Order: sequence, then structure tokens, then C-alpha cells
Amino acid sequence: MGDVRKLQKKLRQIGNLEIKISLTPEERFKISRKAELRSRLAELQLQLSGPQQTPGIVEDGEKEKMKRQVEEAPGALPSQTPPASKILKGEEQSKARVTPAPGGRQRETGRAAEIGGQPDRTEPAKVPDNRSDFDTEPQQEDAEFASLKSSWGKAKFRLRLLEGHNDIVTCVVAVDNLVISGSRDTTVKVWHVPTATEHKNLGGHAGGVTCLSAPPPEYCKMLARCLSLSDKERFILSGSADCYVKIWALSIGQCVKSIYTFNAVTALCFAPEDEGYIITGSDGGKVQAWSWHNFENCQSINAHQEAVTSVQTQGPLVFSGAADGGVSVWENRCSVRDPLRLLHHWGGEVTGCGGGAGGRLTLSPRGDRAFLAYGRSWLKILHWRTGAMSRLTNHNSITGVTDCVHQTGGLLIGSCHDLANGESSLNVFSLPQCRYLASLTWPDAPRILCFAAWTTGSGGHRWVTGGRDLVVWEQLPGSGKQRGDVTAKRDIRLESCLLESEGDTEDDEGTDDYDDDDDDNNGEAKESAGAEDGGSASWLRCVLQ
Repeated sequence: MGDVRKLQKKLRQIGNLEIKISLTPEERFKISRKAELRSRLAELQLQLSGPQQTPGIVEDGEKEKMKRQVEEAPGALPSQTPPASKILKGEEQSKARVTPAPGGRQRETGRAAEIGGQPDRTEPAKVPDNRSDFDTEPQQEDAEFASLKSSWGKAKFRLRLLEGHNDIVTCVVAVDNLVISGSRDTTVKVWHVPTATEHKNLGGHAGGVTCLSAPPPEYCKMLARCLSLSDKERFILSGSADCYVKIWALSIGQCVKSIYTFNAVTALCFAPEDEGYIITGSDGGKVQAWSWHNFENCQSINAHQEAVTSVQTQGPLVFSGAADGGVSVWENRCSVRDPLRLLHHWGGEVTGCGGGAGGRLTLSPRGDRAFLAYGRSWLKILHWRTGAMSRLTNHNSITGVTDCVHQTGGLLIGSCHDLANGESSLNVFSLPQCRYLASLTWPDAPRILCFAAWTTGSGGHRWVTGGRDLVVWEQLPGSGKQRGDVTAKRDIRLESCLLESEGDTEDDEGTDDYDDDDDDNNGEAKESAGAEDGGSASWLRCVLQ
């Protein structure tokens, strides 16, 4: 078991090294050993798979724990989330009706399993005449989920590779029929999706591009009028390690405004409140607000101890997440000075997300919850009002890493990459119950570091993923399939897993230090030393080199 864990940690650090901007000869040598280490790990797992479960796979005892009903404080895991406009009002959910617990999943036996809801452990409201209403509501939810699951079982996607970047794609956004990508090669590229061709090459940053954001059309019109451009002009914001935020006009392919932030920009979003704000995060943990009206700095806050790796908005709220695992929730008060007011801050000791797998945390808020991806085999769910944590299985092995999480419509999508064998996939869950629907993968799929989604005119899904490759996913109609098209698959091991509270299982956290010495006697001591060093350099730190 010790050898297995040691190999898993070596592969995890190699995964972090592979996405660095520059490598030393020693690091290149470590990466060259990846195939050898994977082969040795596979041999060890095969040897141990006889009398006991293969290490790295969730064992039967863990599965039984995952099957248990998650018991949390009332309101900690609402099945329905309030609209963003009501979040700050602190409205309590009505207790006159039963709130269904997160939907459970049963292990498949023989033919396809019937998926049923978990038993409701809340006290039913004492309204005998309406008892049938409570009986039919879970049945209706199960019927809707069964229909959705069936449709995803037939889902097919056609992939198109967009070639042009010379380095890893770090961020993507979609605007109409255009995909905009940012890369560590310092460029922002605009792609025409219907023809899968490069439309514009926006060069101007002196450092790697780390983040992108697309302001809503009404705010683009405001800026276009100020610049005497067409009301139909669309603008894109890009942030870079060169400390600049640049505003690009897509139709003319030019930078119309540059904002120097004095800090390497590692996260960025547009807050569409009042006259609009640009919210940036820096490599030093600073969160800053900039006016969309005059582009002056409204506020600078030393919000986190390490690099801010994700900034997202939800109505009047702004969420920031950092490499140390901390998450802050801010209220946008729409004032000329100091518009952001801190509502909650939860550190890495609460989220359990700091200090591992490159120190890169991405988040996606939904009502009272924030979904967190932090480079492990779990998606974590922060109930940001209370600090309660839940976990959602996103991979069946502890060598799986989750780099990004995204919501589109009623779907939650998490990327997944297995460090042990190099396989990658996208896992699809239904919202709000977070029930597993399907996985999408293809041979030699690269690691997915960023994701964007939108729908076609016919209502089909269109996605774009970035990493080593930039790929557009086009959902196909029910009929017709070509060689190479991606079809949905199901991982039974994920179907048998539920949402679980943090206390139900031991966490899979650990240091990611590379240990070339295979002596088992020295392994534990070196792992302890690695913990004191804080683990390997973070992904964003690597970007900024």
C-alpha cells in the first residue's frame, strides 16, 4: 500500500509539472518517467486486486458509507435554490411542505437499475388530507430524472479541434457563434465555430493569459457609445500575468482599453450591477474592483493568503476562491468607492481544499451552495451561509483530478483526469439533486483545464474545452453517427455514490511531493518533510513564472 501511495503522489506531481510554463532539466527527467511509473502502478494494483480491492478504487466499505443518507442541519442542503435577487434577503424556506433529500442511487443489478429517491428523514407536515401530494412529488421527480437519464444515455457529440495556440489553453468563453480562448502563449484567439477556423489573433499581452470574461450585451452597448463604435460591438476582457486587464473589441480585433493592476492577474469576472464592475484577483491574494464607467480602481482588498484562482458572480454576490482553499462571499453594494462588502469567509481548514494538487481552486455558485473543484477526485459543495461541506464523487480512483466545474441549464459538469492512466472525461450530473447522469470521453482525451457552454438555436448543447487541446463539442441529433463521435457512457461506480457530508469518509488529501528514492523506509519521512514545505508549486504559480 505504501508503494502504491508513493507512486500515486509522484504521478500527481508530474501532472502538475506538465502544465508549467518552463521546466528545468530535472523536471523534464521526472516527466519522462511518467510511462514507467504508470506501468509500475498498474502492476502493483494488479497484484493487490486478488484478495482485496485494488488500491485507489473506492472500496466496498466506502461505497456502503456513500450509500447512507446525508444528514445535515435543516436548510444546509436545499433541494431548490432561491433566485439571486432573494439571496441577500435571508428568506427562509417554508416548512409547511417536506423538502426531499438529495436523490439516491441504487447499485445496478442485472438489467438497467431503477433510480429512486432516498427515504425522506424530515418530519412530514401533519396535513393528512394532502398526504397524497407528498407521495406524488418524489415520484414525479424520479420520473423526470429517469427521462433525463434516458436521454443522456443516447447523447452523442461530434468533436472539432481548433488548432493555433502554441501552449496550454487556460481559459475559454463563448459569444454567439464565436469561441474566445486565452493561452499561456500570451495570445487571445477568436474562433468562428460553424467553420472551426481562427477568426482573429489578439496579441498584446506580454505574459500568459490566465482569465477571460464576456460582459453582457447591454454593457457592451454602453462602452461602444463611449468609443463611437457600433451598438452591436461585443467586448471581451482578458487578464494576464503581465498585470494588465485588456478590453478587446471583437469585430475590429483591437484592444480598446488597458488597465494596469500592479499585480499579476489570475482571475477575472464582470459584475453586471449598476454601471458595471470589473472584479480581478491577483497572484498575491488581492481582490480588486474597477469601474466599467471610467476604469478607475474602486477598491483593493487583501482577501486571501495565496493566489486568487477563481472569481464568479451571482446576482449581487461575488465569490472568490484561492489557492489556499479559502472562499469569500461578497455583497456588491454598487457604490463609487468600496463596493464590495464581505459577507462570509471560509478558510481552507473549513473547505478542505488547500495544500494539494497544484493549489488551484475553481468554483461555480448556485443559490446557497458553491461547487468547488480543487484537483482531487471529489467535487466539494460549500453551503456558504453556514460553512457546512458536502462531497460529490467525480472519479472512482484517488488518482483522479477535477480541474474545473461548470453549470449549464439544469446540469452540473465536472472535468476528470486520471493521473494513473491518462484518461480524461466529463461527468454530467442533474441539478439541484446532483444525481449522476453520464460520462463523456474518447480515446487519448487530453486533460481538460477550462470549460464553457451554450445552446444552439435548436436547443442542443454546444461546449468548448481547453487544455493541451482546444475542442468544440457539438451535440448530434438522435440519428446519424460517424467514426470518432463521442457517445455517453455510465460508470456504475459513480452511479452507486451519493452526496455525503464531510465527516462520512476520510479525506483523500495529501502532499504531492515527488520522491525519487524508492526506499520505503525513507518514504514516510520525506512525505512529512513535503508537508512542511507546503507541497509542490501551484498551477497558477507555474503560469506566472
